[in-house]
Amino acid sequence: MEKKRDFEVDTKELVKVTASGWMGTAMEFMDFQLYSLAAAIVFSDIFFPEMTPAMGLVMAMGTYGAGYVARLLGAYIFGRMGDKIGRRTVLFVTIMLMGLASTAIGFLPTYQQVGILAPIGLVILRIVQGFGAGAEISGAGVMVAEFAKKSNRGLVGSFVCLGTSTGTLLANLIWTIILTKLDQKSLMAWGWRIPFYASFVIMIVAVLIRIFIKESPVMAEKKKLLTEQRQKELENQKANGDVPTVQKKHFKLSKSLLVALGLRFGQAGNSGIMQTYLAGFMVTFLSIQKTVTTNANIIASLISFVTIPIVGWLGDKIGRRRMYLILSGAMALYAIPMLLMIETKNTVLLTLAMVIGLNVGVQGIFALENVMLPELFGSKNRMTLMALAKEIAGVIATGFGPLIAASLVSAAIGSWWPVAIMIVVFSLFTFVSAYLSVDTNGRDLNDLDDAMDDISLKSENLHNRATSELVDAHTGVKKH
Repeated sequence: MEKKRDFEVDTKELVKVTASGWMGTAMEFMDFQLYSLAAAIVFSDIFFPEMTPAMGLVMAMGTYGAGYVARLLGAYIFGRMGDKIGRRTVLFVTIMLMGLASTAIGFLPTYQQVGILAPIGLVILRIVQGFGAGAEISGAGVMVAEFAKKSNRGLVGSFVCLGTSTGTLLANLIWTIILTKLDQKSLMAWGWRIPFYASFVIMIVAVLIRIFIKESPVMAEKKKLLTEQRQKELENQKANGDVPTVQKKHFKLSKSLLVALGLRFGQAGNSGIMQTYLAGFMVTFLSIQKTVTTNANIIASLISFVTIPIVGWLGDKIGRRRMYLILSGAMALYAIPMLLMIETKNTVLLTLAMVIGLNVGVQGIFALENVMLPELFGSKNRMTLMALAKEIAGVIATGFGPLIAASLVSAAIGSWWPVAIMIVVFSLFTFVSAYLSVDTNGRDLNDLDDAMDDISLKSENLHNRATSELVDAHTGVKKH
């Protein structure tokens, strides 16, 4: 077996890279939540005032959807750039695009001032924002994974995921203060702009950190290995009497990509159901006050500051694949009890049900995702494939999941069982994908090939399993 290549970890540099990833992820999710709340609270009146309230809300949410389409394009373009010219450069560009676009929304004129140009400007900025976000969290996850030690890659990588909770809490806190302190007239006149100005502060902090971080050590090794690979191919062609040519190899629909899509699809689906749809379900069909669901999400986010690092650490200790199986299996079993607890309409039980569900089926799995996905891909196309896997599966699951749930619940006359079934299906999707995967812990991220195409990794997994089967059941001594 080929000797594994490794590098000495620069602890100071790792701290800066991790902080950079945390801030970038926080900004992405803060922008996500800021826009969601603005679209629901004020945008229909500010940018679409001549429409009916219902249609104005639809149009405001439509501009939100435009950003999701742009994320796919951003994932591909910036993913390719990250694999070609380096992760650091791309992460600098993505944070600037997100931050400037979000800040610029706060400076937009209203429909009353410039007419149709106002909503057009909103759509354009939302597209730019989504374009930058398409590879932000993927790039941050790749960068941190490539800097971290093999032994604690999961724990270190989990800190990037804490940015999701940080951003969500910041956005909710900012809007809560504004809605509490301002009257309706002040809110509509200028107060709605303040949350978007706040994005500029986060952007500046993230940019200042990213200016001083180094390029991933994997990039230098990757160039060396690709040169060696091309040289061997030319020598083999020459030895066989063929005309020496260098063929360009593009990424393909590999087993690793299919597994990554499945892992992401289940997590994103549960996120869409529990973080988006369930709030509306509880308010509409159970007549629960909006503040109850909002408080449950805030409590779940706060607890995730403990859950996420613990899951990342356990992934290092017992394996990320095994943790995926445990969490997704547990969520599939918990779906029905969770909905039964919510159906009681008891505030304490309802909050407890949501907190457990979000930390197991969404945040916990997300802590594994941001490390295992980079490990599944080879260094040749790692950033591109990870970004595409996250965005394609995410757009489909979060885009259609809540819509399908709403349709099924409506057909079932407000019953909870379609919601439970969808959570079970999404969780089993993740479970099966993890089962079909390989153990990626300790993988050399310098390797060019994807994990499930890496012969050495497959041999190592088979050897480990065969060795464990040869342990004598009575003495516990390995047979040779």
